[in-house]
Amino acid sequence: MQETITSHPVVCFGETLWDILPHAKLPGGAPANVAYHLNKLGKHPAIISRIGIDDLGKELIRVFESGRLATEYFQVDYENTTGKVYAELKEHNEVHYDIVKPVAWDFIEWEDDFIPLLEDAEYFVFGSLATRSKTSRNTLYECLERSRTKVLDINMRPPHYNKKIIEELLRRADILKLNLAELHLVTGWFSNYNSDEDRIKLLKDRFRLNHIIVTKGGDGAIVNEGDQFYHHDGYSVKVADTVGSGDAFLAGFIASLLEQKTPDEALDFASRMGAFVASRKGGCPEYTPAMIHELFPVYQIKTVND
Repeated sequence: MQETITSHPVVCFGETLWDILPHAKLPGGAPANVAYHLNKLGKHPAIISRIGIDDLGKELIRVFESGRLATEYFQVDYENTTGKVYAELKEHNEVHYDIVKPVAWDFIEWEDDFIPLLEDAEYFVFGSLATRSKTSRNTLYECLERSRTKVLDINMRPPHYNKKIIEELLRRADILKLNLAELHLVTGWFSNYNSDEDRIKLLKDRFRLNHIIVTKGGDGAIVNEGDQFYHHDGYSVKVADTVGSGDAFLAGFIASLLEQKTPDEALDFASRMGAFVASRKGGCPEYTPAMIHELFPVYQIKTVND
């Protein structure tokens, strides 16, 4: 019998789906991946999403429940199918995604039951992909009005975004996580800076962000908090695929914040999480938290004052 958790310190909003890979069919979607890893780390997140009444939707629920992930805020759609993404592995561990549209998670509806969930949670995690449809976008805006610390994990998959909506999401966020390509794309709308730190400062000042996290793949990551920049070179692993590694990174960072870790400690643990998942097939491999701590040596973070 599944244990009932009444308090969820993190709520993840958006797409839950199946990643159709060349070698397997795996549960996925950035919010679901973040929730999976937070759950592995003992943080008991909740997911607000929507699935179809079809076999893929039922299978998705079974998978989440078998992992003791909260599914009580999943909606069931009787007209639209469960989400699917066809992922094709390219050179240099790049992944190309064909995201099927429309699907159930395009039609997440507002429910008043979300209000106590959102008001009690310390962090609300959302992305840009779920804003591609008006219904889910409007529900997201309702959620943001009632959330405390809002974490935007930009997921810019052409053609599923536009500049106006991205700017609106940035204005509503407290913490921003994006990769290096997304940093260059977004800041290119406003400036022609060459320095990544200047680009980060531009976003921080323009949108009044508390934290900005930039992942750089095999080259590590940067965290900006206040006037300080924390740099991590990353961990060297044999990459199986990069599916979900950024989601694992974000989960590790949020878990560290919940534990009152310092920014450099959070960055190091997040980097361990991202590297570990990149070394495994799929975005949600089986593991224990002890494996993350034991896998890599102690790392010294480089700190730079603004």
